[in-house]
Amino acid sequence: MGRMFGTDGVRGIAGAELTIELATQLGQAGAFVLTKEKEHQPTIIVGCDTRISGGMLASAMMAGICSVGANAIYAGVLPTPAVAYLTRMHKVDAGVVISASHNPMEFNGIKFFNQDGYKLSDALEDEIEALIKNHMKDVTLPVGSGVGRIDFRFDIREEYVEFIKKCVPVDLHGLKIVADCAEGAASYTSVKVLRDLGADLIPIHIHPDGTNINSNCGSTHMDELKARVVYEKADIGLAFDGDADRFLAVDEQGSIVNGDQLMAICGNYMKQKGTLKKDTIVVTVMSNLGFTMMGKECGIHVESTKVGDRYVLENMIANGYNLGGEQSGHIIFLDDNTTGDGLLSALHVLQVMVDTGKPLSELSKVMEVYPQALINAKVPNHKKEHYMEYSEIADAIAALERKFHGEGRVLIRPSGTEPLVRVMIEGKNQKEIDEEAAKLAELITKIML
Repeated sequence: MGRMFGTDGVRGIAGAELTIELATQLGQAGAFVLTKEKEHQPTIIVGCDTRISGGMLASAMMAGICSVGANAIYAGVLPTPAVAYLTRMHKVDAGVVISASHNPMEFNGIKFFNQDGYKLSDALEDEIEALIKNHMKDVTLPVGSGVGRIDFRFDIREEYVEFIKKCVPVDLHGLKIVADCAEGAASYTSVKVLRDLGADLIPIHIHPDGTNINSNCGSTHMDELKARVVYEKADIGLAFDGDADRFLAVDEQGSIVNGDQLMAICGNYMKQKGTLKKDTIVVTVMSNLGFTMMGKECGIHVESTKVGDRYVLENMIANGYNLGGEQSGHIIFLDDNTTGDGLLSALHVLQVMVDTGKPLSELSKVMEVYPQALINAKVPNHKKEHYMEYSEIADAIAALERKFHGEGRVLIRPSGTEPLVRVMIEGKNQKEIDEEAAKLAELITKIML
């Protein structure tokens, strides 16, 4: 069996892979590990996105939390970054989000934040996993008055709304914005904040029914948003994902502006204002080659980590940086919040547009986007880490690396959250790299299935 925790918590199909039993065990083990040094009765905040399985898994999770003597505060539907913020502001001992982010509705996930609002280290996740695999050995479950309580606090989402408005108090009067909330956790908070700040807002996909989250909408399906921005003659389109920790944009011409470009826009603005710490932006190996070239031209140092916003964050904390993120739209403004925050990132981009008076299409020219092909090869989940053990796959990758050396790059990696091996090729010719990526992905699937 592989590691239980992926790059963003524990994920799986709700009820089949992410079962009620596992959710309860994660509640027990997580509460025990994260609060074992406390002399008081610990408290954990729990929030979820809009999936139909969210209430089911949150209930099981909180049952586990209470069974080891900790208290739970159930905050209901909240963006992931809201849980991180509320965890540290209410000075509770940990936070939990029930969400599978951008994944289809049948999936769900469980991720933890420590008392400071940061995602857990690999070591702490391993400790939680070991406790579950050892069947909670040496953990005594209290009875009677020793069990924990559940407090329902759906009102505290307003604290997050006010916090975000204070972080970036930009005046949005005169800006026409289309916001796609992915039928997810952004459906209330993003609409409220943008309207409170004065935007002429056209919100779409804000009627979650438990089964429509991320369904042909949000940051992974942007065709409708692109068309709507052009039709409405809007200044910008904002695309959030299911748990609202990421955001991508559409400019006034209907073109997608990805996470690399958004970081380049904000990073250069911050550098000019003297607020970009150590003139550095932290990205992952998936970031476009054009981002590195932008850094060289603009005097910005670009640090690179392995894939996963948690690794970006670790680098930022260790080295005193305040901006980092992923091409997919997870952007961390560490002066404001402790994790990727789609709404916060959107407001920072809007601030640049307002202060400079420039349209997003012009701002995004700060970096050239090199042609990139990204194709997913479907493989069994338990095999995805072992693709290089197949000689035919290893030889094909080596041949591609030789072919594109000096004029592009080849990056192959297993998904941290799905049963996929991701094939990414960058080069000068889009048609060529599309064909090569498709061939390699097909080969990986054929051999590993």
